[in-house]
Amino acid sequence: MTDTAGIPIAEALEANLRELVQVGQLKSGHFLVVGTSTSEILGHRIGTSGTLDVAKPIYETTQRIAAEFGLFVGYQCCEHLNRAIVVEAATLARYPQLEPVSVIPVPKAGGSMASYAYRHFAEPVVVETVEAHAGIDIGSTLIGMHLRRVAVPARPPVRHIGQAYVTMAYTRPKLIGGVRAVYTEEAAKTLYQQAAPDADC
Repeated sequence: MTDTAGIPIAEALEANLRELVQVGQLKSGHFLVVGTSTSEILGHRIGTSGTLDVAKPIYETTQRIAAEFGLFVGYQCCEHLNRAIVVEAATLARYPQLEPVSVIPVPKAGGSMASYAYRHFAEPVVVETVEAHAGIDIGSTLIGMHLRRVAVPARPPVRHIGQAYVTMAYTRPKLIGGVRAVYTEEAAKTLYQQAAPDADC
């Protein structure tokens, strides 16, 4: 399978995931959510022509990159399952706030990507919601509901996988405070060292 520029799906996805890890400064233990419309990758309307053949290279590539960087991965189900997320049972130990639900994704109710992940995870669990540190959306599956606040768009180096448009985002902590607030450790150290007697704290 190749994208519109002739780049194989696995190669295009790997380039995008590595960019997301870099710009999002993802670290071991962070959570990555993946939304994929295999129909859109094939150039069809989302939810109409899903295929496990397309899900396979997406899953294998994502799992390989996740293992390399120590990331936890969740695969988004389609809207028939309210966009629930398929994860490994081990993820629940790392994120105990996740709430399992009782359902088994299949291609026509859950989507090809989620059902493929469910069948290939060592111990799959479906959860209702996650708050991921970053995500990649292949085919406009709307992963935003599963990202932590605040989401920051990341430009994918490969804009299409197959016929599907790709969007990515990572998240950062909220910036709080007013005009005097400081957001970098370097600036904080400088101000601390220059602290005046009239400091208000």
